[in-house]
Amino acid sequence: MRRPWLLWAALWALLLPRVNAQEGILHASGNGIPPLTKDYCIRYNPSWVSLPNTLDDIVSSSLENLTSKVFCSNSEVPSTLVIKDKAVVVMRGNCSFVDKARTAQSHGAKILLIASKSGLSSPSGNKTDVQNVTIPIALVRYNDIMDMQQALGARINVSLYSPSLPEFDYSMVVIFLIAVLTVALGGYWSGVSELEDLKAVTSPEDRETRRKKEENVTFTPLTVIIFVVICCAMLLLLYFFYKWLVYVIISVFCLASAMSLYNCLSALIRKISFGQCRISCCNKSIEVRLIFLAGFCIATAVVWAVFRNEDRWAWILQDILGVAFCLNFIKTLKMPNFKSCVILLGLLLLYDVFFVFITPFITKNGESIMVEVAAGPFGNSEKNDGNLVEGPAEPSAPHEKLPVVIRVPRLEYSALTICGMPFSLLGFGDIIVPGLLVAYCRRFDIQTRSSSIYYVSCTIAYAVGMVLTFVVLALMKMGQPALLYLVPCTLITSSLVAWRRKEMKKFWQGSSYQMMEHLDYTATEESTTTANEQSGEQ
Repeated sequence: MRRPWLLWAALWALLLPRVNAQEGILHASGNGIPPLTKDYCIRYNPSWVSLPNTLDDIVSSSLENLTSKVFCSNSEVPSTLVIKDKAVVVMRGNCSFVDKARTAQSHGAKILLIASKSGLSSPSGNKTDVQNVTIPIALVRYNDIMDMQQALGARINVSLYSPSLPEFDYSMVVIFLIAVLTVALGGYWSGVSELEDLKAVTSPEDRETRRKKEENVTFTPLTVIIFVVICCAMLLLLYFFYKWLVYVIISVFCLASAMSLYNCLSALIRKISFGQCRISCCNKSIEVRLIFLAGFCIATAVVWAVFRNEDRWAWILQDILGVAFCLNFIKTLKMPNFKSCVILLGLLLLYDVFFVFITPFITKNGESIMVEVAAGPFGNSEKNDGNLVEGPAEPSAPHEKLPVVIRVPRLEYSALTICGMPFSLLGFGDIIVPGLLVAYCRRFDIQTRSSSIYYVSCTIAYAVGMVLTFVVLALMKMGQPALLYLVPCTLITSSLVAWRRKEMKKFWQGSSYQMMEHLDYTATEESTTTANEQSGEQ
């Protein structure tokens, strides 16, 4: 890993975007035998009307497509048009949602759907804003109306409902396993590297080989502080200049993840004794299999970059690259002592809490900076004011998101599944930051020959912190800064183990303490050898 600065973008992602309770489902069915059905996303205001949680006992309504009209006044409705007890879909624009609803209701419509070409924004306002309006009002994408007609035909029946959000989604189990296994494996790999380093100390040849092969980075307390300041600065830059910097982060991720995937796979391939044929070039000998491996890793990153917005399968590549990215980061970046770990995790905990919980009181729109950056700007930035008057509809910009999360499709069906949040997310920072402490614990176990007690305890503490995060997430129904639970669990557990074993001084001072002991031991050995030689000469 030649440029660790390429990996700074990994610490900015939030566990999950905030859940919006204003999504619903438009269930459409054709008149075939058996009837074809499709579900589409809608946005509605729950303070105006409450939708049923299931399709049971709901009488569907015939859909009348009037997207050529906006329904701002009764004069737009032809006298020959009969829309009584029908679901009417009209175009967005020119007047408020309430004006459209009153026009539709006065002609007997049962449901009003407003088609939008600029994305879906939730209708705002209180119950008093829609006095005398009793029919449901919902926004639907114009493209969905077109798809509905192509897939189901001209005669369509529709019904609206909003299933209850699941208390728990089993995609969380997959997220949990990925996170814990990545942290455990990254810590173990760091320990293997530490063991090789200790063996190389006694052999000049091994030492030179290791020095050429490994380019690890050690964080001092000062480096940690500078690192966190840079994270804050980059997060603010992303908040204000997202639409430009997001492509920089995507490019950095492609480069860094390809390098990380190569480092991970090459470490495994080098353990295989056969297939080691080499070619010589520029006075250097290179294994052919490593050349093919490099091409494979680059191709994987390029394929993801090209198809990154293909939700059906691109998440698999992103997760593979992301896991490799986290593993390589945990193995490469070494914390020299527990003091540096406490400073890093403590500062990043404050960083996470501030940008999630404090910044909503500072920003104009009341959203946290962390959530805005993690979720990305919405495709439609238009917001209705208190009078519900709309601006002109404009095409929305592509919605690029930062590739700094592990993504797993949601397994429980709900409105979120089809309304732009089909994934459970975990930020790389929630894996890497505690993973650095787990890696330090593993290296300390090897230095002190303490039978992996620190490593196992810290890994279990990380798993407990993840479970606690998911419990709070389910209870509060909103995204959580996972470090708020992971940092205390891992730091307190590691401290208790060191205190119980009466090794807190060694654990706090870390490798510098161990190196000092090693130098003292070496000096003692040398003085003993010299004394023996002198006595032998006499």
